[in-house]
Amino acid sequence: MNTFVQRFAGSSASKELLAGNASITEDEDFSDAAWGSEAGFGSLARGVPSFMVPSVPDPASFLRLHTDDHADPSCRIKIQHGTTTLAFRFQGGVIVAVDSRATAGSYVASGTVKKVIEINPYLLGTMAGGAADCQYWETYLGMHCRLHELRNRERISVSAASKYLSNLVYSYKGMGLSMGTMICGWDKTGPAVFYVDSDGTRLKGDLFSVGSGSTFAYGVLDQGYRWDLSDEEAQELGRRSIYAAGHRDAFSGNTCNLYHVKENGWEFIGNYDITTLHYDGPGNVAGSPGHGYGYDLRVEGHSSANPPPAAAPVVAAQA
Repeated sequence: MNTFVQRFAGSSASKELLAGNASITEDEDFSDAAWGSEAGFGSLARGVPSFMVPSVPDPASFLRLHTDDHADPSCRIKIQHGTTTLAFRFQGGVIVAVDSRATAGSYVASGTVKKVIEINPYLLGTMAGGAADCQYWETYLGMHCRLHELRNRERISVSAASKYLSNLVYSYKGMGLSMGTMICGWDKTGPAVFYVDSDGTRLKGDLFSVGSGSTFAYGVLDQGYRWDLSDEEAQELGRRSIYAAGHRDAFSGNTCNLYHVKENGWEFIGNYDITTLHYDGPGNVAGSPGHGYGYDLRVEGHSSANPPPAAAPVVAAQA
């Protein structure tokens, strides 16, 4: 009788609350963590978070069938993304430079995206591919880097941090993750740069550029890169490379965010508007050319189409 009364008595909200309480038993895995400090990323003690995947026998084959893998241009879901990120190692540390444009196909979704993820004071990660994937997993990586520091009483190395991220995303290979990141930092071995993508690929190198505008950035990087760059020269090379990609690639642009990783941690150098760089240059900063990066400004007076002014005729002096 009491059960019958409870079922039909009270407001609809109270009935829902009673029904919810009745459905939860002490044996089920439900704790106050859902409402407390563990909400969000969950308890790290429980391991890597798991996500729902398509309820089909082979999720990887299902995704390949319905998404664009460049083999089927008429597929139902076209995943289009573009960006330009770069990082290179030199004697003074690591330069990390990125653009700030987020696109959804031909639509510019945002011009103020922060594509450098500050993992800890000595580690930086870059974003290319799916913004949500990169933001989530690199933030999750930062939590584990902090746990490593607390357990071992020393900072995690760049190699170990990149290996952790590589192992993490490899467990979801073929499940639809889209990531092309660089993990950059300074540890006991000095400056280091690792490339990690959503397939689990992990490469160590001195210079990487990721994104649709990377071909333009590489063109500038390859002609200007050397190990013994000064800090000012390296920062100027990073700025100019992102400008080249932002100027030529429709999916990159808006602004350039520039970071410099040194022995005592990373430093944010500045945010530079691509249009301003084209016409006026980066302003009064060390290592800048003092003028805009635009083609017309660079060749003014140095081409047949725009020759230098004719010299004034010399009149011979007469006695």
